[in-house]
Amino acid sequence: MSRPVRIGVQLQPQHAPDYGLIRDAVRRAEDAGVDIVFNWDHFFPLYGDPEGAHFECWTMLGAIAEQTERVELGALVTGGGYRNPDLLADMARTVDHISNGRLILGIGAGWFAKDYEQYGYDFGTPGTRLELLKETMARLTDRLAKLNPQPVREIPILIGGGGEKKTLRLAAQYAHIWHSFADLEVLKRKSGILAEHCAAVGTDAARIEKSVDWPGADKAADFVAAGATLFTVGTGGPKYDLSVVEEAIRWRDQFNPESVAGIA
Repeated sequence: MSRPVRIGVQLQPQHAPDYGLIRDAVRRAEDAGVDIVFNWDHFFPLYGDPEGAHFECWTMLGAIAEQTERVELGALVTGGGYRNPDLLADMARTVDHISNGRLILGIGAGWFAKDYEQYGYDFGTPGTRLELLKETMARLTDRLAKLNPQPVREIPILIGGGGEKKTLRLAAQYAHIWHSFADLEVLKRKSGILAEHCAAVGTDAARIEKSVDWPGADKAADFVAAGATLFTVGTGGPKYDLSVVEEAIRWRDQFNPESVAGIA
């Protein structure tokens, strides 16, 4: 295994009308031993009361960066069309500095129509959103290279999605991490397609970490055998139940080599 298994938690910023509930969940997650704290980039809840309480993604990432000491953090994932790409690069660089080099810049094409319609963005089609993501990645990486001061580290870029022709091509070009929502067999097939794109653009496919949702302790080893090493558990407010996260952490610490077990 070329890299250790890591566990992330996605603290979904929905149904928590008091931000203190999220702050407490971040504290509990870091104390429990997660490797990464993610949120998501939506403007309305995705489940439960559709008009329920919800907070904005990147403002929250700044707060999480200041609150935490060890975990990496980021969005799973930023909506590619929601912000000017040059501004997004500057925001990412700033959160990277606040966190002393712990930001992961997660980004995708976007899909939730209500976000677009209610906030005045053009929803377009999957094709136009992917073209916008392509333009965003070019501008974002160009701006990152120009900023003063530079990021603390080369900010890892996570690209989420499974489109075989466009999304995986962008992952091959830009990503340090590729997040797939696929089941095991689809993950295997799309990993092969990603490798083909990497060969076409001259990228070492082995540099791209494969990320998936937590499949459960009974299935996780099969996903590792297929190349996945980053597993993320999602949980929403107001309770932010971390019991499944704790199960995943226990599995990680049993699975990883002794030299890295328990080290996030």
